[in-house]
Amino acid sequence: MQKSIIRGYYEDLEQKKLIGKKCRKCGKITFPPTAICEHCGSREIDAFELSGEGELLFVSHSMAPPPNPRFNKIAPYAYGHVRLQEGVFVQGIITGVGIDPESLLEFYQKCPVKVVPDIIEAEGLSILAFKIK
Repeated sequence: MQKSIIRGYYEDLEQKKLIGKKCRKCGKITFPPTAICEHCGSREIDAFELSGEGELLFVSHSMAPPPNPRFNKIAPYAYGHVRLQEGVFVQGIITGVGIDPESLLEFYQKCPVKVVPDIIEAEGLSILAFKIK
């Protein structure tokens, strides 16, 4: 029996790995992983480990209340858009950034800034996050 893509994604995060899918047809990367290439629709895809390193393009504060109760203990938090070295755009929690207006403005004015993965745990679930390098 094949493991679900979602379960595999979270198990990989537990191991501090960002695993996407690389298409054999168009060569592009899909992350988070899916069953088909999000760019061309091909099913000819292979697991591909991303570096997790990239640039924070935009940062904001989290929603209040959080979108899922398991985020209550880590809220409030900064949330941002990241372009990974491999060209993939992802969104995630940004650790080590204050959510007060002055801190957010400071990072907004600095962006893009380098980030690296910082996988965090929220009530037993590994969550994709990034920290400033």
